[in-house]
Formats: sequence, structure tokens, C-alpha cells
Amino acid sequence: MSPAFEDGGRVPSKYTCDGDDVNPELRFSDVPGDSASLVVIIDDPKSPSGNWLHWSVWNIDPRLHLIEEDGLPKGVVEGETDFSEIGYGGPCPSYGEHEYRFMVFALDVVLDLPRGTQRHILDRAMEGHILASATMQAKYQRVKKEPRVAKVKVNVLVH
Repeated sequence: MSPAFEDGGRVPSKYTCDGDDVNPELRFSDVPGDSASLVVIIDDPKSPSGNWLHWSVWNIDPRLHLIEEDGLPKGVVEGETDFSEIGYGGPCPSYGEHEYRFMVFALDVVLDLPRGTQRHILDRAMEGHILASATMQAKYQRVKKEPRVAKVKVNVLVH
């Protein structure tokens, strides 16, 4: 869950390319006691470009139960997004409303993957090691701003 928005709600612009583009606070509960690590993946499965990855982070200590807003716990590793960058890249749909998945996976291992690992490699490394998972969804649509219209003062002289 996130205190920033509800499951099925809207992602506040602060966490998107239209705002500060920082990760929202994420909280985890009911983590299996035998979990060795957690993985968080945020994606847009219905992106016109295919399933678009916005963030992947792994080796989260399962005892933490929290990723702070605009923060990372010690010892975690971030992967490469589909923006070809490492770290969080918030929702930024080119058009229309998109639905984003915020997923957490409890694993029975700590992953031996380097920073910048791509999603397909992360997915393969997780196979057979998932103890539990949860998904939260939220929507976002960019608001197009109307162009500013300059106000012009006109003085008319009548004779």
C-alpha cells in the first residue's frame, strides 16, 4: 500500500514526469517470515510500446516493510527502466489514461544481480523463488495545459 494513493486510485502528479518524478512511499505487510528479500516492480502493462518498466528494485530487507518517498533502503539494487535509465521513472503517458501496477514479491533468496540489470533477467532470476506477491494499481493521465492568452489593454479615443 501507499499513503500517497489508494489501490485503484490516481497517482498524484508529484510521482510522475509532470511533478518531482520521485518514488512514492510504499509499505508492505504480511510478508512471509521465511522471506530472504523483497522485489518491487512498477510497470505499465498496456503501454502502446509494450509492458513499460518504470522501476525495479530488489534485495529489500523483508523486515523493513517500507520504502520511503524519494528514498531507497540500504543495500538495495536498482535495475534499468525502459527509459534506459537506472532508478525510478514515474508515469509519463504520451496520451490517454494509463494504469500502472505497483508489485511486490517476497523471495526465498537474495538476488545476485548487478545494478542496471534489465527486467527480463530479473524476471528469470525470480523464477521458482517467489513466496508471495501483491499488486496495487493506480491510474494517471497527463493534463494538457491550455496555452496562455495574453491580455492586451486597448485604449480607444472617441472624437
